[in-house]
This record gives sequence, structure tokens and C-alpha cells, in this order.
Amino acid sequence: MKKTKINEAHYLLKGKMVEFCGWDLPVQYSGVNTEHVAVRTTGGIFDVSHMGEIWFRGREALRAVQHLISNDASKLAPGRIQYAGLLTENGCFVDDLLVYMIRENEYLLVVNAANVEKDFLWMKKHTAGFDVQLEDRSEEYSQIAVQGPVAEKLLQEFTEIDLQPMGYYHFAQGRVQGMDAIVSRTGYTGEDGFEIYFKSDAAAASKLFLDLAGKGEKYDALPAGLGARDTLRLEAKMALYGNDIDDSHTVLEADLGWILKLRKEEPFIGQEALARQKQEGIRRKLVGFELLDKGIARHGYPIRVDGRAFGAVTSGTFAPFLKKPIGLAYLPAEHCAVGDEFQIAIREKTASARIVETPFYKRNK
Repeated sequence: MKKTKINEAHYLLKGKMVEFCGWDLPVQYSGVNTEHVAVRTTGGIFDVSHMGEIWFRGREALRAVQHLISNDASKLAPGRIQYAGLLTENGCFVDDLLVYMIRENEYLLVVNAANVEKDFLWMKKHTAGFDVQLEDRSEEYSQIAVQGPVAEKLLQEFTEIDLQPMGYYHFAQGRVQGMDAIVSRTGYTGEDGFEIYFKSDAAAASKLFLDLAGKGEKYDALPAGLGARDTLRLEAKMALYGNDIDDSHTVLEADLGWILKLRKEEPFIGQEALARQKQEGIRRKLVGFELLDKGIARHGYPIRVDGRAFGAVTSGTFAPFLKKPIGLAYLPAEHCAVGDEFQIAIREKTASARIVETPFYKRNK
């Protein structure tokens, strides 16, 4: 298995380690529920160094990015970030990603760990005609996420960057514990928080993680693993590639129409298919649900709507903070209204579920 430069810290903190996308990563330290509630109420520190960092540089860097993504990167200014889809010709997902505008003619695209090689090859193939240089620098960078209500106070003790005025989906470059870094006000938890990108050796990367965890004790913030990251993102209805979004569901079907800009100047891959689908209407849609009966609807559990089979649960869990079973699933467009009910096969039993407003959880700002 591959190891992040922070790997040693996880063993020192007695993390429960698992294989994830070929990486040796902690699923939990003190417990998924404990870590989840800590992020909602105080804070959590995550190693997310397995994510990918792909750089675009050159005279036509913006045109190349625009050609690849669903959102409109021309609206960005240096220090700003967008969430977008990297799309197939059918308007489905090669991946979802973040676009950072570093400066004119330079962009950083942050992609999912499982898709780094696939994404990079896709990007290279589809930007071959542009005056742009692409670099996959994923192995150079470590990334730590500090999330939760105390994230700003905790991280401020480690950086010269003034975090207080930084807006959501903004970033700044500066030093964190003496290392050059990019610090962005982003995250995958539904809470306020920051993500730190930096290059260092393993000793310095592990030290930063351990020091954050140590200083975090003052704020009741905990190191947190993949388990809490997954339950947190689901409560916030943040899609997971490979579960809720993939190369067989479109941006519109995934209820992500807000990252689709059909009228931007640069034509993009999947534009024609999505324009056609928007005009004709979608036949299925990703919705959130709560169970009405006992049980937990897990990924892959079969669904029946009006007595007929229709796909399966894409994500499901017992929500640690909300204290109820929730999930996501694609349902027929005519059965997607809040309050509509359907059935889920949970082992040998059938449980009823009801569509609800999403996100399930939304923090008070």
C-alpha cells in the first residue's frame, strides 16, 4: 500500500488503519461517532494527502480548464476556488474536483485519490491542442484538513496567514509551521474549516499533524479518520465519486445543476448532451431520504418504487449527529417530491423510506 508522508503519525496516535484506494489510511482513532460529533461541535484534524494535485500552466491554461469542466472558471480571480465536474461526452462524471486559480495562466485542480491517474490521462488527451502544460504533482504534496467550529482558532496558532477575513472557497499562500503552503477555506464535512497543501519530508509532515492534534486538545478537537469523513459529508449531502456520482449519471441527474454553466464562452465536453437533457428533462434524480422503519440502508441495498425495482442506495448510514438513518438514491423523476415514499430491501426485510429536504445537516453561520 502507498503511504502518505503523515503515515507515521497515525500509528503514533494509534489509528485503526485500513486500505483505501491503495493507501494505508486511518478509518478512525477514538471512534467514528466520537470523531464525527467532535467535528460538528469542536473540531477534527484529517490526513487527506491521498487526494491528487494537477497543475495547469501556460498561455491557454484557462481555455484548457474551461474545455474540461462544467463550471465557469472565467469567473475566478486569484485566490478563489470553484467546485466542478470533469465530464464525459455524455455529461456524466469522469470525476468531481476543485479548481484553484493561483494566478493568471496558472490553475491547480484537486481530484479524488482513486482517479488521479485516470483524470490526468483524460486531461492530457483532451487538452492536447491547447498551449498549456499539465503536471501531476500529487506525490509531492501533503494535505491536512482542519474542520469544525474551532478550526480557525486552532490553525491560526500555526500560520502567519490571517484566517479570519478569508471567505468560503477562498485561499491564501503563506507559511504553516514554517513551511510554504496553500491554505483554503474548504472542506468535505459541512462545517467551517480549512485545507492545507504543503510540500515537506515525512518528518515535517508528521510533526505538523501531531502538533495540530496536540494543540487541538486545548480546543477539544480530535484527529479524525475516513469513517467520520464519510458520515460528515453524507449529512451535508456532499457527493462521493463512485457512489453518488460516476460515469453513468449526469450532472443534472445528480442534482448538481448549480455547477453547470451551459452558456460560458468556451465549449466544454458534455455540453451538448447536457443542454439536450435540460431541454428534454431528466428521468431520474439523486434525492435524500430518511428511513421510516428500523434499520440502516447501506450502499447497494435494492430499491423498489411502486412495487418495481429501481436501482439501489448510493450512500447510507446512521447519522451520528442527527441520530437517524439517512441516505441518498436515484429515483424516477416523477417520484422525487419531498414526502414521497419508497421501499428499500435491508437483508431479508423491506423498510419504508421518505424523501426529505437536503442537505440533511446545515451548520449555523
